[in-house]
Amino acid sequence: MARSPEGRRGRDRDREERDSEFSDKLVHINRVAKVVKGGKRFGFAALVVVGDVKGRVGYGHGKAREVPEAIRKATESAKRSLVRIPLRDARTLHHDSQGRHGSGKVVLRSAPPGTGIIAGGAMRAVFEMLGVQDVVAKSLGSTNPYNVIRATFDALKHQENPRTVAARRGLKVSDIVARRRDGSSASEAAVEG
Repeated sequence: MARSPEGRRGRDRDREERDSEFSDKLVHINRVAKVVKGGKRFGFAALVVVGDVKGRVGYGHGKAREVPEAIRKATESAKRSLVRIPLRDARTLHHDSQGRHGSGKVVLRSAPPGTGIIAGGAMRAVFEMLGVQDVVAKSLGSTNPYNVIRATFDALKHQENPRTVAARRGLKVSDIVARRRDGSSASEAAVEG
């Protein structure tokens, strides 16, 4: 059964609209060499982070003989691996978290309004594509951008919003949010005293 050209065009248009809502950021590009009988064949490996700046983000890796093709492959891979991360007030994380991958370790902390993104290199790209405006992050251990990004995603996957925590514990959302406020004021009082 042959498909009609109109159906194919409609599907392509839908894909273009879906792709236009995402922005991407090239994090790292690496020249790799394959040693063959006549010498070396050079290729390129690209690491790209893709997000909609509204809570969805993904990363991808692509290899090719030319840089633009490697970036295209990495972008396609990133769009297939999108995850949704809950954000507080659509600007920061709900709570502090830690993540690791191999020897790469990261610590993510929520921050008050006006703080900005305090994070280095690869982590900054993830937060910008995610839509986070205020966060403090520190990368410990490995500085390899692949490990740092995977550790950042590991930390982000541990993020939970108060609604899911309340449902799991059988409490109201207001109880959990009130505890968060009480805990922060108690810690501030301990620092001042």
